[in-house]
Amino acid sequence: MTRKIWKNKVSHIIASENKVAEKRKEINRDVMTIKGSAILIVLVVSLASCSNRQTGEVSVKEDLIAKQLLQGIWVNDETEMPLMRIEGDTVYYANPQSAPVPFKVVHDTIYIYSNEPVAYKIDRQTEYSFWFHSLADEVIKLHKSENAEDSLVFTSREVEVISTTPEVIKKDSIVTYKNTRYRGYVYINPSKMKVFKTSYSENGISVDNVYYDNVIHICVYEGKKMLYGQNITKKMFADIFPAEMLDQAILADMNFMGVDSKGYHYQATLGIPESSVYNLVNMIIGFDNTMNIEKAE
Repeated sequence: MTRKIWKNKVSHIIASENKVAEKRKEINRDVMTIKGSAILIVLVVSLASCSNRQTGEVSVKEDLIAKQLLQGIWVNDETEMPLMRIEGDTVYYANPQSAPVPFKVVHDTIYIYSNEPVAYKIDRQTEYSFWFHSLADEVIKLHKSENAEDSLVFTSREVEVISTTPEVIKKDSIVTYKNTRYRGYVYINPSKMKVFKTSYSENGISVDNVYYDNVIHICVYEGKKMLYGQNITKKMFADIFPAEMLDQAILADMNFMGVDSKGYHYQATLGIPESSVYNLVNMIIGFDNTMNIEKAE
């Protein structure tokens, strides 16, 4: 009887040990699976990170809580004037000429994805206060508006586009070459093509203003006979100017310079809106109507 009981105990112990062993194997399998998954995740993240680095992007986790706290209208502490309204992923400025821009908050920095992306370090953020360092190294102090009338500043969703040429400008010049009179015409036509230019306030806050570009029609006549005619846009100068400059410039002016053995000479002016920065472009149209474009020295 004692032996039978002992055998039963031994059998029970062996069975328990077998169950423990099986459980350990199961746990080891789970651990290996977890390790394998972790390694796979690390590899995927590493590959994605390498891919992002190659494309110039940085993959970072956005602070959604900070973004939620920013929702609403923000007023300047010093002037008590609304500066911006944040709605969703977008910043809307009080100035109707400033284009709305997307943004993100990562760690202690707010990134503004304007025409020229900028980053502002956040000094303080609560539900009702928001302080950040501007590009001029000034601390901009804002508080959340509790005045319903402040929303009137943002009633219009349309950006006020600035027209650099309110109406068509016509210019004509007469030159003589080898006893032949030539008349050169220039028509500067305002268009609906938009140009985004980044500007900065006195406090160092970046905003994008929007301007209308021009299309300029040029033509050359001998008497009543048209020898040449074409519409000119700034895209025609993409081979001689970097895209960063061309994107923010407008085709501001054009002049008929004369005629010689090479053909008809025009000179175009590409300018940055509301600034003294401009570039001159020499254009020569040969008598076979081929055009040569080069940057003026």
